[in-house]
Formats: sequence, C-alpha cells, structure tokens
Amino acid sequence: MVTTVPFKILTLDAEGFHLMLKVKINGKTAQLIIDTGASKTVLDKSRVSKYVKESDFKIHDKLSSGLGTNTMESHTTILKKLLMGDLLVLDYTTVLLDLSHVNSSYQQIGLKPVEGVLGSDILLKYNAVIDYEKKVVRFKYPKKK
Repeated sequence: MVTTVPFKILTLDAEGFHLMLKVKINGKTAQLIIDTGASKTVLDKSRVSKYVKESDFKIHDKLSSGLGTNTMESHTTILKKLLMGDLLVLDYTTVLLDLSHVNSSYQQIGLKPVEGVLGSDILLKYNAVIDYEKKVVRFKYPKKK
C-alpha cells in the first residue's frame, strides 16, 4: 500500500529551502521538516507537550549529535499515533531535543514554527520517495516478513 502526502517548499533565503510536511501526532496537526540527512526523527522538546504529557518523557542515555553539537542532552517519548496521509505509525519512540534555534530562525524570516524533523529512520522504513515536481512524498508500507 502506498500513501501520498503533499509538502510545502519553504524558502529560507535566496538559496535555501526546507520541505514542510503536515502530519498528525496523537490526533493533532503538527508540522515537520523533511530532513534526509537526519538519522532519526526528532521533535522539539518545548513544543511536544501539545501532543504528549511531559511526565511521559524519559532521559535518553545517549548524547545527540548533529545540529551543530554532539553534547546535547535528549529525551525520548512514545507517540501513540503518528499519521502521515493514510500511513499510521503506532507506538513510535521519538527523540526530543531543544530545537528553539530552528524556530527562532524561522521566526526571524516570517515562517511559522515547526514541531520537529522527519528523519531517515521513518523515510527509509517506509520507502519514502520525494517528488519535487509534484510536491509530494510517497510512503510505502514495508512488506510483511
């Protein structure tokens, strides 16, 4: 089964762009940036309380690398439902980081904040294909083993 989800192209400056995808986290709309270079899907710790209770956060035993640092403390939480188009991902463990620098940059150029980054873990598992011409991402359910 394949599901197709539209994305928007956000212009950051004269030469930069981000792809923004609307998803639903536990039934509420969220905006994620598609980042094929991110190894893991992460959410902004300060914005995730709209979707998950803070009491459900757990300290992550590994320091997160990327985003300009390898010493960032992180947490994890479980998203009961992550919906992308018709693709429903249940009980997904995600990493929570401080992404305030991303949202601060967005605010400075007049863009709405994002809840996080959709990384390669989900893109790879669901065989995502980004179609820039049609401005959609196609996700395919993995084959049953």
